[in-house]
Amino acid sequence: QVQLVESGGGLVQAGGSLRLSCAASGRTLSRYVMCWFRQAPGKEREFVGSIQWSGGGAHYVDSVKGRFFISIDNAKNTVSVQMNSLKPEDTAVYYCAAGYGSNWFMTTGEIDYWGQGTQVTVSS
Repeated sequence: QVQLVESGGGLVQAGGSLRLSCAASGRTLSRYVMCWFRQAPGKEREFVGSIQWSGGGAHYVDSVKGRFFISIDNAKNTVSVQMNSLKPEDTAVYYCAAGYGSNWFMTTGEIDYWGQGTQVTVSS
């Protein structure tokens, strides 16, 4: 069993920054790929980026590449995403997730565990 708890959401003006964190617990954490997804009102949940506990770089969808940066702290079992140059279209509930996949781009069907989500609102 894996538990994921997000924190750090809030309201920010366009061009601003926010940092989200995900505290992860569970004995089998290292087996999973850690991801961030987001869901805007009236839209499907979409993949944002992923990273592995074993190291290596993070991967991102094009819409956030160069603005969002995912990092992992193995000592604290924490996954974070630093979000810079935020845009109103980044407004969504952001979810931390753990799953298995054949490549870095993860689908919702490949996720085994979800956090509760944290709201990010970017005003124009």
